[in-house]
Amino acid sequence: MTMERPTTLLAELTHRCPLHCPYCSNPLDLLRAEHEIGTDDWKRVFTEARELGVLQLGLSGGEPLIRKDLEELAGHARSLGLYTTLVTSGLGLTRKRAEALRAAGLEHVQVSVQDVDPATAERIAGTSSVKQKQAAIALVKELGFAFSINVVLHRANLDRIGEIIDYAAGCGADRLELANTQYYGWGLKNRATLMPRREQVLAAKEIAQDRILRYKGRMQITFVLPDYFEELPKACYGGWGRYYIVVSPDGKALPCHGAYAIPSLELPSVREHSVQWIWHESSAFQAYRGDDWMKEPCRSCPRKTVDFGGCRCQALALTGDAANTDPVCMLSPRRNVIDEALHEHAGADEYAYRDYAAEPQGA
Repeated sequence: MTMERPTTLLAELTHRCPLHCPYCSNPLDLLRAEHEIGTDDWKRVFTEARELGVLQLGLSGGEPLIRKDLEELAGHARSLGLYTTLVTSGLGLTRKRAEALRAAGLEHVQVSVQDVDPATAERIAGTSSVKQKQAAIALVKELGFAFSINVVLHRANLDRIGEIIDYAAGCGADRLELANTQYYGWGLKNRATLMPRREQVLAAKEIAQDRILRYKGRMQITFVLPDYFEELPKACYGGWGRYYIVVSPDGKALPCHGAYAIPSLELPSVREHSVQWIWHESSAFQAYRGDDWMKEPCRSCPRKTVDFGGCRCQALALTGDAANTDPVCMLSPRRNVIDEALHEHAGADEYAYRDYAAEPQGA
């Protein structure tokens, strides 16, 4: 099998974050500051990733602005020729830090927005955040960064998708990512409260399509239907171990955000191995490459080179086996778990908030 070269590295610098979003993509067991790898290790990882072929770097978290070495890391990435995006809540982006990041060569800032309705936005974030985000967005625009907004969609904000898109355009965003909640980790824990109604999804699709045409040439808008409302799965991150590397705050390397949850994986660490060894040799990155691991109906399906059986983490979370067909697929013998989930939202109104202070220490 010809192995692809990775294009993207997501550096999760920390799990520390001032927000408590109930759909957070971090694992339930959040890592403490004392487990985070240091500046020199991160710089080595960036260098090795670039040598392997990586072109794009995401500086993420948690909230990456909590790291005092963020400017140094951004500068090192720039020196390597990596196109670097800061993925931030905006909280903590003072003028001093924004100017320092610009001087270090950071090109792109992505700010998360929870909703255009302030009360809902702060309920989702679990803290006061709207004014700080607005100030951060103004700084990003003033200093000339390439600028994206990310909004995670769910039952509480989907009815305002038109207003959300118009807000992003009014902020001068170059790109708007309308990201549907992924139901593993915190998202799965809160699925009954976050799951939208089918009529919401269909109405949102129509509005998004209209706005995509309206803002064509002015703002790029990314919107796809949520997995649970599709009949065929998506190729998670373009396929397992094909283009994408995630490195967690403690140095573990993963093919995708949710791979923490797959107990059969022995996740390699950048403390012990080079990024090149991890990509080419580690069992974790080889686990679901190709199709030898596939069960039926995936093994004989012509779409196996299109969607690669769907999301391994979703298959594990919903069927108990990461090698099963993603149950989103209409051909999956376990599609019923998706159909049942679509009806579980009735009466569910309380969130289990991501709480760094309350979480046990990670390994």
